[in-house]
Amino acid sequence: MRTALVIGCGLIGTSVALALSARGVRVHLDDHDHDRRRTAAALGAGSEEPPEGPVELAVVAVPPTRIAATVAELQRRDAAHAYVDVGSVKAGPAGELAALGGDPTSYLGTHPMAGRERSGPLAASADLFEGRPWVLTPTSRTRTEVVNLVLELASLCRAVPVMMEAAAHDRAVALVSHTPQLVSSLVAARLESAEESAVRLCGQGIRDVTRIAASDPRMWIEILAANPGPVADVLAEVAGDLERTVSALRALTSADEAKRAEGAEGIEAVLRRGNAGRERVPGKHGAAPASYETVAVLISDRPGELAAIFADAGRAGVNIEDVRIEHATGQQSGLVQLMVEPSAAPPLAAALRERGWSLRR
Repeated sequence: MRTALVIGCGLIGTSVALALSARGVRVHLDDHDHDRRRTAAALGAGSEEPPEGPVELAVVAVPPTRIAATVAELQRRDAAHAYVDVGSVKAGPAGELAALGGDPTSYLGTHPMAGRERSGPLAASADLFEGRPWVLTPTSRTRTEVVNLVLELASLCRAVPVMMEAAAHDRAVALVSHTPQLVSSLVAARLESAEESAVRLCGQGIRDVTRIAASDPRMWIEILAANPGPVADVLAEVAGDLERTVSALRALTSADEAKRAEGAEGIEAVLRRGNAGRERVPGKHGAAPASYETVAVLISDRPGELAAIFADAGRAGVNIEDVRIEHATGQQSGLVQLMVEPSAAPPLAAALRERGWSLRR
C-alpha cells in the first residue's frame, strides 16, 4: 500500500494514520473538524492536502450512524480503489450502504478491537492496534483484492486479523465491549452521590471496574444507538442474574438456617460462574490465560521509583508479565503488584529485598 485517505481524525482514525505514515504510506487526512485534522497532521499522521487522484484505500473512521453515507459519498467521488470503515458496529452500516446504492464489492466493514477511555487525536498512538484483534466482515460480494488490501492494512498496524460475519460480530461486541461499558458506568454512578468518607476508601477493585466509565458519553451514545438490540439482550441476562443475586443476599439475612444456606449457595454459584467466565478471557498476546504469581512491593510517590523496580527486576533476569498499582489513601505511597511466572516469583522477591525494597505478603 502506497497511498491512503483517512476520514475522521479521532482516536482510531489518527492512530491508523500514524501507523501507516510510520511505515511509509502517504496518508491524506480529512475531518469536518479543522482543529482535529490540523492536530493529527501536526502529530505526523499525514497531510491535510487532498489527494490528487484516487488513493488505494479510504479508511472511514466516523461514528456508526455516519459510516454508510460517508462511504457512499466517497464512492460517488471515486476517491479510492477500496473502502473500509473502522466502526464498532457492522451489520447496520452494511445494510444502509446497500440502501443508498453504494458499491458493496469495493467496501469491507472492519473493527479494530482497541481503544482508550480518552478520545481525540491527542490520545492516538501508532502502536494502539499492536497485537490486538482486527475484525474483518467480508461478504460474498467483496472483491478479493479489497480483502487483501485490508489485510495489508491490519498488518501495517501490527494487528491480528479475524474474519467474522457482521451480525455475529455485533452480538460479540455487545457482550465483550458494549455491555461492560454500561455496567462500568452503572457502578461508577453509585459513587456520584456517595458520602466522601466512602469514596475515600476506593481501592484497586473499584478503579478496575470503573476505569472505562471515564469514556466520552457522546461517543458511546452513537455506538449504542447502532447496536441496541444485542446490548439489551445481554443486559437482560445480567439483570436476571442481578435479581437472583439480590434474592440470595436477602436470604442471608433470614433467621431461617435453611434460607441462609440457600442464599449462600446462590452467591457461591454466581461467583463460581464468574471464575469460569474469567478463565476464558485470552491471556498475553491472545494466548491461553496464564496463571501468574504476584510480588507486591511498597513504593513511595517519587519520580523514578517504578523505573528503578523494573530495572532491578531486569537485573534479576525476571520478565514482568503485568503490573498494577494501588495508591495508599491519604499517603504519598503505594503498592506495586508485579505479576510474573510462578517460578520467577521467589528469585524476584529475593533480589528486590536484597536491593532494599520493602515487600508485602
